[in-house]
Amino acid sequence: MIETLQALDLTPFILSFKLAAVTTLVLFVICLPLAWYLSQTKSRAKPLIEAVAALPIVLPPSVLGFYILVALSKNSPLGAFFDEYLDVQLVFSFTGLVVASCFYSLPFMVQPLQSGFESIDKNMLEASYISGKSKLVTILRVALPNIKPAFITALIITFAHTVGEFGVVLMVGGSIPGETKVASVAIYEMVEIMDYSTAHIYSAIMLVMSFVVLLSVYVFNHRYSRKFGV
Repeated sequence: MIETLQALDLTPFILSFKLAAVTTLVLFVICLPLAWYLSQTKSRAKPLIEAVAALPIVLPPSVLGFYILVALSKNSPLGAFFDEYLDVQLVFSFTGLVVASCFYSLPFMVQPLQSGFESIDKNMLEASYISGKSKLVTILRVALPNIKPAFITALIITFAHTVGEFGVVLMVGGSIPGETKVASVAIYEMVEIMDYSTAHIYSAIMLVMSFVVLLSVYVFNHRYSRKFGV
């Protein structure tokens, strides 16, 4: 066991955390205006948009990964554009993993933010508009500070969910060491070659991390609720 620990390759975990951090940042930028729109709009298209945004929750990762793979391949208009004009290969690359992860983890960012925005007192928003603040300033300086539990939950759960990805990242990125071989893929490969000692260690790290993430979210929300009585 000691020899296994000494020889343990932590590169897959470093790559997983890097992927999760980039994905969380990109999704926050994308989902903040989307969640705000969904929380405020009365459009008939709202249920349709919500259904599309939530699709990755119920869609099998292999199915989602397959369609993303097809969409990003060089044979697709998008993949061909990136390859020809930007010299960026989206399939079997870290960039492709980020794109795929953004689709896969999107509902875990959108839904908590949307729920948080919907819970805000409308009078508070109206007061901000009346005082001359723009919609962007209202979102950043009025809305976000008042939905801290939802905001923190969205960030942490999105990060943790991305770290635990398997089906989508395997379909789109494969298993290229140092490029697309994330922790979940590494565990799968260890089991395939019957290296259960390493698989146990990798899995234990993921298990502890997942528990700590969930515990931190619940503890924060509980303390916030007791402090502010919400």
